[in-house]
Amino acid sequence: MMGYYGRGYGYGYGNMMDGTWFGGLLFLFFLALVLVGIVLLVIWAVRAAGGGHTVNGGATPPSGAVGHDEAVAIAKRRLAGGEITKEQYDEIMRTLGG
Repeated sequence: MMGYYGRGYGYGYGNMMDGTWFGGLLFLFFLALVLVGIVLLVIWAVRAAGGGHTVNGGATPPSGAVGHDEAVAIAKRRLAGGEITKEQYDEIMRTLGG
């Protein structure tokens, strides 16, 4: 008499996986969503931590856009902002031929 009624409190309900595979598929779907979310979060964190390595906010400059005059202007701006020393500026100017 304890056979079938011993499980599920006598209502004939077993566990969720006894009669249907839908619960298992739903679980796998949500597990995949969680894993994809974790991967995307890690990718975002790596990209955010490596920031500051792009040109023009990530846009690629057109070919020939950075000419001699622009390079000189950038070097002057970096010297004025304290990013480079006078010696580094002089070396850049020698390299540029200006």
